[in-house]
Parts: sequence; C-alpha cells; structure tokens
Amino acid sequence: MFLCDIGNTSYHFLKDINSYKKDVNSFEPSNIKDKIYYVCVNENISQKLEKLDNWIDVSEFIDKSKYYKTMGIDRICAVEATKNAVIVDAGSAITVDVVKNGEFLGGFIYPGVRVMKKTYTNISSVLDYSFNFDLDLDIMPKNSQDAISYGFLKTLYSEVISHDLPIILTGGDAQEFKKIFKDAKLDENLIFDGMKYIIKKADIC
Repeated sequence: MFLCDIGNTSYHFLKDINSYKKDVNSFEPSNIKDKIYYVCVNENISQKLEKLDNWIDVSEFIDKSKYYKTMGIDRICAVEATKNAVIVDAGSAITVDVVKNGEFLGGFIYPGVRVMKKTYTNISSVLDYSFNFDLDLDIMPKNSQDAISYGFLKTLYSEVISHDLPIILTGGDAQEFKKIFKDAKLDENLIFDGMKYIIKKADIC
C-alpha cells in the first residue's frame, strides 16, 4: 500500500515499510503513476491533487460527524488509530487529542517548538535560548534558559498527564518530548496507521 501524509512543508510517504519525505516546494506529485492514498492539510496541494486520478483522498471516507468541522485531517487520522490515549503530535504546532474507549473527547493546539522560541526572542534578544528538554519540571528554575523552558513545557506537561491515559508521541519533535514524557510511546507512523484503518473499514483498497 502506498500512502502519503501531506503537511505544510513536506510530503511524507510510506510505501510498504519504506518511509521518506519530499519538500512541498520542489516535489511534483504527477510524477507518481501508482495508486496512492493521501491526506492533506495544505490547501494549495489539495487543489492540485484533485486533478490526479491516481491520488485518492482518504478524508472522503471518514465519518466526520464525530469531529468538529475545522479539525485537521492529520489529527483525525491519529485519533482513528487510537482507542485509549492522549496523542501529542509535536510538529510546527503541537496538537493534543484525548481518546477514551475509542471516543474522541476533545483536544487543543499549542505553539510548536520553533514558533515558541521565536516568541521569546521577539520579547527580548536576551531570551534567545533553545529549550532545555532535560530540565526537572518538579524544580523551579534559577536560570533564564530553564525559566523559558519551564514556562513552555510545564503547562503542556501538566495538562497532558492530567487525563491519566497512556501518552502517544508523534511528529518531528517527538524525540525531544520523550525526554519529559518518559513513559510515552513513540509512534512515527500513527497517522499512517489511522489511514490504513480508514481504508480497510471503507473497503476501498
């Protein structure tokens, strides 16, 4: 099965067990002649793919009544792959979705690492630090780098663990967040797993 998860910066492909990415600004999707199932949050690319018969939009086969109207298709696919968990997708934005007994309970969106770092830098150049994911969130900071790191991470951490559910990490910064969510499961293919579930359920393959 040939799958593709398309974001704002890249095409993320999974073909059988092989995973790779292509830049949205340089990759030409019409070069692929195989049948490929995709989800896409990039409106400009969606319009281009609608004209290609071999690119099949998985979102058309989802019961969206379970979700709110503007919820991203990537988040929906992750939820579809999950029965009981808090899903933390750490990308350009950090999305957090809560699933219990197969039911989507809701979620929220948090600034991503690079966006939040830029926010601190815009406040003052003396706050231009990278985030310290190794800090102890049980101890109040006594230096500037840990102070901004604590301010960014502690709120997110506290909200996620408050739901008392297993935590699944995915997205480009998942490895960093594993340092604070030590018992979390890393799953780089969570969205693909959701796509496979949807395709199988709809019997479209």
